[in-house]
Amino acid sequence: MTSSSTIICENFIAELNEFIEYQKPDGIFVLVDENTEKFCLPLLLQSEKLKNCQVITIPSGDENKNIHTAIEVWNYLSSHGATRRSLMINAGGGMVSDLGGFAAATFKRGISYINVSTTLLGAVDAATGGKTGINFMGLKNEIGVFAPADKVLINVDFFRTLDDKNLRSGFAEMIKHSLLDSREHWKNILKFNLDTIDYELLKHRVAESVKIKEQIVEKDPKEQNLRKALNLGHTFGHAFESFSYSQHQPVLHGYAVMYGLVCELYLSHVKLNFPKEDLLKLVTLAKENYGKISFCCDDYEQLYELMTHDKKNVSDTINFTLLSEVGKIELNQTATKKEIFECLDFYQEM
Repeated sequence: MTSSSTIICENFIAELNEFIEYQKPDGIFVLVDENTEKFCLPLLLQSEKLKNCQVITIPSGDENKNIHTAIEVWNYLSSHGATRRSLMINAGGGMVSDLGGFAAATFKRGISYINVSTTLLGAVDAATGGKTGINFMGLKNEIGVFAPADKVLINVDFFRTLDDKNLRSGFAEMIKHSLLDSREHWKNILKFNLDTIDYELLKHRVAESVKIKEQIVEKDPKEQNLRKALNLGHTFGHAFESFSYSQHQPVLHGYAVMYGLVCELYLSHVKLNFPKEDLLKLVTLAKENYGKISFCCDDYEQLYELMTHDKKNVSDTINFTLLSEVGKIELNQTATKKEIFECLDFYQEM
């Protein structure tokens, strides 16, 4: 995957038409969920290239990112004449990008697909980087393949349809990218006003965030080494997310990542002397903008068990990406059960 595969759109319909003209597919299938069907599909259908497209609508929500929904998509493609020369357009957030990419990558051993990001989270996380997947047996992204989209189109105007929580959810991944990159980007992110969104400024911050991710992915497309950096906040974060679903009180992915960042920067501080000042800035940012996830000491064992299923783990060791400084990444870090519980204590007390 190269950085040219992602376009921060200035003229969305023109750029969409240009790609379809270049691709010349024998059929176009547009995958949407119930939300993007209502709020975003009408804009897509303004494209003359989509006048004969077929629309596949799936239920919204991460709980539907599963094998049953994937089968529905495969069934539709198969029964409506899709071939290896067909094109699938995944128009939605991270759930649609993940599941749609997985369905496209596996149907007839792979058909072309593009991601049209309609959420901030999808734009800076799932749409770029080539990871596709579905949840399985209560575990996040347990089944999937590396299969980059042929093109990613990011139209910031779609983000105006998002509610406050979904904007903040996406911004959490941008916070993570800034911490991985440099103090300059970390300072820019800290100054961004989440209460009054400047969409023109957001476009620039999104472009920066996508560039940070793509530079990492280009060097390590299949997560053998450096790409593991993108998992900062996700070992705890995925555990929090899975736990929230088990409690029937689901939290958005970005919120779970933010809670995970607090725990993993605390672990970075304890083990690698990550600056306390920056840890406290993140804690303040989290408390002011993301609230807290509710759990108690009796839940520590369940959270620990969920972490043992993380895909980064080697053998029986829970693996973390940590930081010794903003922009200084330390891969393949480990922690004892006691240290992990100490992180949960810190989170509870913040």
